Amino acid sequence: MATVVIMPRQGQSVESCVITSWAKKVGDPVHTGETLFSYETDKAAFDEEAKVDGTLLAVFYQEQDDVPCLSEVAVIGTPGEDISAFGPHADVSPAAPETAQAATPAVAAAPMAVQLTAPTAAAGVSPRARVAAERLHVDLTGVTPTGPHGRILERDVLAAGRSTSAAVAAGSTAGIPGTGLGGRVTLADQQAPAAVASETSSVLGYHDEKISHMRKIIADSMHNSLATMAQLTHHSSFDASSIIAYRKELKAAESLELPGITYNDLILYAVSRVLKHHPALNAHWMDDKIRYFDHVHLGMAVDTPRGLLVPTIFNADTKSLAEIAKETKELAAAAQGGSISPDLLSGATFTVSNLGTLDIEMFTPVINPPQTGILGVDCMVDRVRMADGHISVYPAMGLSLTYDHRAMDGAPASRFLKELKTVLEHFSALLAE
Repeated sequence: MATVVIMPRQGQSVESCVITSWAKKVGDPVHTGETLFSYETDKAAFDEEAKVDGTLLAVFYQEQDDVPCLSEVAVIGTPGEDISAFGPHADVSPAAPETAQAATPAVAAAPMAVQLTAPTAAAGVSPRARVAAERLHVDLTGVTPTGPHGRILERDVLAAGRSTSAAVAAGSTAGIPGTGLGGRVTLADQQAPAAVASETSSVLGYHDEKISHMRKIIADSMHNSLATMAQLTHHSSFDASSIIAYRKELKAAESLELPGITYNDLILYAVSRVLKHHPALNAHWMDDKIRYFDHVHLGMAVDTPRGLLVPTIFNADTKSLAEIAKETKELAAAAQGGSISPDLLSGATFTVSNLGTLDIEMFTPVINPPQTGILGVDCMVDRVRMADGHISVYPAMGLSLTYDHRAMDGAPASRFLKELKTVLEHFSALLAE
């Protein structure tokens, strides 16, 4: 009996997924556990495995199609089965050529499987496209669709949001570099002749790689962040002697069976406590209002093979240091392994990005909208200072706070950094609170 393959729903916040590649083609044998296709949400990538043995009889969506969750994607069964009841159009069955009627019974019993194309349903708008249109105030009636069968995708809305109305009216602006204000695509850019590939490309020694769906999502998010927010970064540093000494104590106390606590865990713990005193940084900018949160839902930037992901430690202000340390390791492992739920990649109220392990002494982190701030953690460097007439050397760790100047002024942001610096320099006192 034929079995339909459904696009999974990876978390309650996910409404559609993009198919990135098919590992099988129509007519291929399929075994339980084998990968059928790969797909991505706007945050994570997954592989869909076959649940039954059989032959791939049909696929209803192609690579790069934006597929609503729980939609029928493919059919696995025995060659010759009637699959007209399956698929978005539910009226297609594999048809053998007329000459097959004269074939031998053995051949007639196994008609050729048919590659089914995407449904010819009426054009629509993907859920992510609607959200993007509301955020960027883009009129969907003027957006040029590039999705399957005229469907408007998120990339179409983002392209329209970065283009002048005249350029959008002239046609698609996707992939066209903009020379207008803020990098917007103008009518002149739209009408400019396409660049001709150089005949000396082989001499120059380069190759092109297609931009992944996740890389496009990250690029659009970062561009939108810088284009729509008034971001400013303050840099400071603190004496790391206290957290160094405390971590040495933890390492010496092996009998306590604590999870391996890193400097980043100590900083996350401190940030979760200090943010409670600075509500403007534990908030979301909602255009017409600011949403202040009762608890700290802390995002932690994680470098993965597919790109930057930001898992969330929910209610971090209510968790102990050991609980935060344990959760950070679990979240990082799931993000890097590609198994993390998209529900854990949203909902953060503030983010911490640590580049200290890469020897970065100072950087400007970019805010993840609609958050109002992000903290960059830098590496340790030895610095000198004068105390009681004597010069001494101490380990300094840098902190880089980027904040949305629309939500707060420089003084409140600086007070957050100052308090964070104080608690990190007296970490044992923080634990006593």
